[in-house]
Amino acid sequence: MNLDWTKKEFEAYVLLYTAHCNHIEDIAEQNYIRTKVGETIFHRIHTEVVVDSDQVNLNKIQRFISENQFSQEEKETLLRSIKQVLFADGSVDFFEKETFSILKKMIN
Repeated sequence: MNLDWTKKEFEAYVLLYTAHCNHIEDIAEQNYIRTKVGETIFHRIHTEVVVDSDQVNLNKIQRFISENQFSQEEKETLLRSIKQVLFADGSVDFFEKETFSILKKMIN
């Protein structure tokens, strides 16, 4: 597994994983992610997130975090962005709550 992403590509992967965790990607979630990472990165990373299994998604996220340095501010910003994705469609379901809990533990 080669993870030669930039931090912006990693952010796209995490946010797209968050949006896809309940297998329903709302247009509001997608639009928010596009504003954070841009159209090109969004499309490049989107396919990877969807094709990867849930376990592979989480393994990639964990590995990137462990192999790269993140400041506390970067971690907090990423967690805020994850929350924005979760609330973009106006509601947070069980799968989204669980995903946030898992990601929060990984990132902190």
